Amino acid sequence: MDKKRILSKIDELNQYLSELKEIKISSLDEYINSIEKKRACERLLQISIETVIDICNILVSGLKLGLPSDEEDIFKKLENKKLISKETIKLLREMKGFRNILVHNYGDVDDELVFALISKRLGDFNKFKGEIQKNL
Repeated sequence: MDKKRILSKIDELNQYLSELKEIKISSLDEYINSIEKKRACERLLQISIETVIDICNILVSGLKLGLPSDEEDIFKKLENKKLISKETIKLLREMKGFRNILVHNYGDVDDELVFALISKRLGDFNKFKGEIQKNL
C-alpha cells in the first residue's frame, strides 16, 4: 500500500478544508449573495470529495482488492474488508452523489444544502480521515 501517497492526499484534503474554513460565510444570505464565495465553496467541496474518492482508489489498488467496476464498487470493496465503517461508507455515498450534482449539473445546486454542508458537515471529512489513518 502506498502510504506516502495516501498521506499526501490527506494533506491535500486538509488544505482544501482549511481554505473552506477561511472563506468564513456567516449566513445563508451571505452565501447566496456572494457569487465568488458561493462558487469557491462549491469548487472546494467538489475537489475535497474527489480527493476522498482518490484515497479510496489508492487503498483498493494498493491492497489488491480487485478492479472496481465503478465508484460504488470501490466503496463496497472497502466496506467488505472492514477498512471503512458502514456509517462512513454511507457518508461517502452521499458525498459522491453531491459531487455528481456539482460536476454534472444533474439538478440545480441547492444553496441551502451547500451552506449546511460547509457549516455543519465538514466533520464528515475528518471522520473519513480518522478511519483511513487508523488503518495505515
